[in-house]
Amino acid sequence: MINKKIAIGSIATMILLTAAFSANAQTEKKKRKHEIYFSWGYNKETYTNSNIRVNQPSLGNNYTWVNINGQDHPGWDDGLFHKALSIPQYNYRLGLFLNRKKGWAVEINFDHTKFLFEDQTARLNGTLHGRQVDTLIHFNNANGYYYYLNNGANFLLFNLVKRWNLMADRSGNVKIDALAKFGIGPVIPHVQDGFFLDSTSGVLQEKPNNPHFQLGGWNVGAEAAVRATFGHYVYLEYSNKVDYARYSGLKIYDGTAKQAFGTYEMILSLGLTIPEGRRSEE
Repeated sequence: MINKKIAIGSIATMILLTAAFSANAQTEKKKRKHEIYFSWGYNKETYTNSNIRVNQPSLGNNYTWVNINGQDHPGWDDGLFHKALSIPQYNYRLGLFLNRKKGWAVEINFDHTKFLFEDQTARLNGTLHGRQVDTLIHFNNANGYYYYLNNGANFLLFNLVKRWNLMADRSGNVKIDALAKFGIGPVIPHVQDGFFLDSTSGVLQEKPNNPHFQLGGWNVGAEAAVRATFGHYVYLEYSNKVDYARYSGLKIYDGTAKQAFGTYEMILSLGLTIPEGRRSEE
């Protein structure tokens, strides 16, 4: 009788232990359903040629700078750690994977980009001080003329993101993912310029605006990235991005300006990713 009880007890213990180990194994296989990530990085831009339309009704001006060449100003290439981190062309990403298994996420995507129109011979066509003109102007600081989105052309996108796992080691401590991103959002330019004011002295003279930030139009962008994650939480991401932005109602001296251009970006960023939410089967 005692042996029978011992046998029954041993079998029950084994069943309980087996169930416990099984439950633990199931927990090991479960991972958090969501994932929050944040990154900070720096970028390099190339712009398409574009037209800048200037309208200053009280001055009799309604002209276009035709096919001008805009340049970026990286800032990080002349001593990154000798200035505030937000002075160079920087970017940040804040995202949430709604489902880690399926790889879908939403993201706030911001690029601090700088657009400079300077140091070139530019064609001016339209009405200048009430007169029809079509001429070439040496547009540079030496002549007092400038047009900068230098504290930012500033692309803000609300992105939909898809992730694909390319490879990972057995422990999962190192993994490589590919990401595709697409979104639309506002542009938040900082406008600083000096355009023509008058020619009563016989020389065309400029009048600077009051530099300012504003909501100044919209942009749409697509991005392809490769992300390497180390130790489950820290990642390095390199991406290529194309963006199209339309600026309108930009406040200049006694008037407005508008333009549109395309951008190609190369972006390198360092980020942190954190699992979040209830556990689910991978």
